[in-house]
Amino acid sequence: MTPMDKRIPVYAAAALLLGGAGAAVAAAGSDGQRAVGAGNAARAATATPLRTDTGLYPRVVRLAHSGSANGRVIASVVTFSGNAGIGSVYESDDAGKTFRQIGSIADPSGSGGKGTCCGTLYELPKKVGANQAGTLLWAAAFGKNVKPNRRMTIRLWRSLDHGRTWSYLSTVVKAKTTGGLWEPELTVSSDGRLAAFYSDETDPRHSQKIVRVRSSDGRKWSAPTNTVSLAAKAERPGMPVVRRLPNGHYAMSYELCGSRKCEVRLRTSANGWSWGTATALGTRPAVGGRHFAHAPTIAPRPDGSLLLVGQMLVDASGKAAPGNGRTLFVGTKGGTGTWRAATAPVAVPDARDEYCPNYSSALLPAATGTSVLEIATDYAGKVCRPSFATATTG
Repeated sequence: MTPMDKRIPVYAAAALLLGGAGAAVAAAGSDGQRAVGAGNAARAATATPLRTDTGLYPRVVRLAHSGSANGRVIASVVTFSGNAGIGSVYESDDAGKTFRQIGSIADPSGSGGKGTCCGTLYELPKKVGANQAGTLLWAAAFGKNVKPNRRMTIRLWRSLDHGRTWSYLSTVVKAKTTGGLWEPELTVSSDGRLAAFYSDETDPRHSQKIVRVRSSDGRKWSAPTNTVSLAAKAERPGMPVVRRLPNGHYAMSYELCGSRKCEVRLRTSANGWSWGTATALGTRPAVGGRHFAHAPTIAPRPDGSLLLVGQMLVDASGKAAPGNGRTLFVGTKGGTGTWRAATAPVAVPDARDEYCPNYSSALLPAATGTSVLEIATDYAGKVCRPSFATATTG
């Protein structure tokens, strides 16, 4: 994750909704939709709202292992009902042109203002334990606001009906200290086990590191293994996103906060579990002297290229560069070749180091061709709202 104070507004969002103009949103509950004033349009992302009230940390998948449901697009965001954090789930049956809400996930660990963060969404490509291919999984971090002796958890939920109903499956990890656990990410490695990656602040030797655990059944999890863990204590690798590539290998994007100003890095794995030396920095994708900083995500295209987006596009000095909030990178050879810039489907013209604008945007390339669906967040007044659009990247 980016600097520690950047995470605070994500959890403060529920409290903000309880005062001023946001009070009506909180009272309306997770499905409450309120009109956005026309005067705020200039700051909003240039796309269609997924919902008109708060929706954070968007994620999106296209079902590909679900029989007759294949091709449906499923999306999720973290939102709030009163002071309870919940996952809100949406479906599109027209390739992302329109969405409707189909389900929600109300984990008790996120109720009563305890804190819910950064939910992730994943479709199992093959059977793992008793979980059949096509099972939808959703995981999030819980308990940030519990004081004084918090013990955060990452908890896993599953849906057997493509996102309509959900049941608790397991606790992936529980913190042994008051340090934070953030930003879970899921994949099935080549050995058929479910792997979970997350940002970990519980090791006193590191401000933050990225670790991984794995499970043969989605219920019992291994001890953590360091994935990106730099030598200097103050360095903060975080926000991992893992995707399986068309060639069977895997790619991971992440940010390196601390002395490297949250610049975006990339590394690859042949099997989804072994990622090389934990202290290695990884490669930094760049185009014409510009690179991304903060909250990256990636998405592989069928032709083997890799899409990359970050919260900010910056120059060598770390300042916002031309195209900031409006740019994707396209990398050849699964991100190990050359990179070029393309126009992002959703424009967030004031993208900056803050919890909302263009924060961890979701990308979903078309099953064929070069178009991509993006879900990105931006302010509409005081509301952090997710919006979506599709465009051709070439």
